[in-house]
Amino acid sequence: MSFQAYIDNIEKKTGKKPDDFKQIASEKGLLKPGVKAGEIVSWLKTDFELGHGHAMAIYKVFKDDGLI
Repeated sequence: MSFQAYIDNIEKKTGKKPDDFKQIASEKGLLKPGVKAGEIVSWLKTDFELGHGHAMAIYKVFKDDGLI
């Protein structure tokens, strides 16, 4: 599965785009130095019922954008 396919599937499942997750993560205080991947992945699994791979795709977006 391509990275874009992961993002597309996440949007289909949750109705949210990466920018939506950025905003929510920021409001929750998850976009700051020192936040570990596990914290973000756990949040995405719990609140949005994403699988590990899909949660890691969102984490990658945050990391690639220099947010963490």
